[in-house]
Amino acid sequence: MLFAAALPAEEWTRFRGPNGTGVLDAGRLPAEFGPSKNLIWKTALPSGHSSPVLSGKRVFLTAFEENKLLTICLDQHSGKILWRRESPRMRTEHLDKRNSPASPTPAADGRNLYVFFPDYGLISYDYDGNERWSRPLGLFQNSYGMGASPVVVDGRVVLVCDQTLGSYAGAYAADDGRELWKTPRTEALSGHSTPVIRRAENGSTEIIAPGSFRMDAYSASTGEIVWTARGLTSEMKSVPVLADGVVYINGYNMAENDPGRQVAIPAFDGVLAKHDRDKSGTIEIGESPDGRTTKYFPYLDLNHDGKLDAAEWRTYQSSMAAENGLLAIRAGGQVLWKYHKAIPQLPSTLLYRGVLYMVSDAGVLTTLDPATGTVLKQARLRGVADNYYASPVAGDGKVFFVSLSGAVTVLKPGGEQEVLAVNELDEECYATPAIGEDRIFVRTRRALWCFGMAAKKSD
Repeated sequence: MLFAAALPAEEWTRFRGPNGTGVLDAGRLPAEFGPSKNLIWKTALPSGHSSPVLSGKRVFLTAFEENKLLTICLDQHSGKILWRRESPRMRTEHLDKRNSPASPTPAADGRNLYVFFPDYGLISYDYDGNERWSRPLGLFQNSYGMGASPVVVDGRVVLVCDQTLGSYAGAYAADDGRELWKTPRTEALSGHSTPVIRRAENGSTEIIAPGSFRMDAYSASTGEIVWTARGLTSEMKSVPVLADGVVYINGYNMAENDPGRQVAIPAFDGVLAKHDRDKSGTIEIGESPDGRTTKYFPYLDLNHDGKLDAAEWRTYQSSMAAENGLLAIRAGGQVLWKYHKAIPQLPSTLLYRGVLYMVSDAGVLTTLDPATGTVLKQARLRGVADNYYASPVAGDGKVFFVSLSGAVTVLKPGGEQEVLAVNELDEECYATPAIGEDRIFVRTRRALWCFGMAAKKSD
């Protein structure tokens, strides 16, 4: 059973909407739209990669501008900015060029908003912009910069913080931000997968959180690990999809994690015997046994002391042995099937009307049978090379894919990948769209666009 929040069905209150599925059938959505067609409004915004969330006739998102971390609230009907609030910025953490200081998406509970800025921590506002509480977190050490978004469940704000060392899942009271539990994720490395929620058969609530090599389900009330599934790759960035007791999750690290291309890493003792010239019991970069180790040394040196010890070497071995793949996992931990070709690193899988959709970072779309993993079709989306960071969403019998270049491809549901329209917004897009009643909201680098059926062009 999917977790049912005490919110109206039409609200998109977290990253990828209702329980991270990316699906909302709540009204009529246009297939064709753009600057001069079906545009309700367009509002200029500062930059940010977070996705819009919708609740209480408002749109919430985060942004950064001139070194300021901002939370912004807009009116859903008009696109007018209702309020902007600035977060403290305690530091400036390292970011991959594909990341942003405002990447995590806010979460809402019908009355209050919860935002996470990796350069500060968690902050809660009411819908009128009044700060309720704040909780500094970090310092974080993530190879790419933090990116996971908070989720709200049973009066708790849950945040998964995967990083080079010291990864954990934490729960904080929604009313005052106090820490309720914090569970170490001992194997998790840098990643930013946002969890989903499951109501178990016994009535308990589980938080399903993918991480390096494994996916853990935590008790929402205690943080205790309830069950674990193995077989994931070493870096997890996508969001799991839960349906009918099965979790679908995709993960990709690098080409050398494709089955058949993996390289066996020799035992640490043997490497020390041959290459530890200073007899320190560790391997420094000048003692690397091969070019591969030299290339990946900054990522393998988890504590950044300039040396690889036995524990870091074991992580190296595990990382190289892991497989890229799309997995179907029954709640409880049983792996039902795996698929290993054209796996995305960033976009999450979508399940809609009996078909699984998976678009790679390079734009190769694979449609699959969710019961068996059988491929229905695999082809480059709209036949054009492009990059994809946003995850697909669906509603009203339409499936939406947004490319980095700002092309929104709309498909008819089904394995055949039938294109209904390609809409050019001509502006970079990293954020996953949000769906409301009769509206789709698309965030590009400089603006938030709201599209609806037969709308006149906005001023």
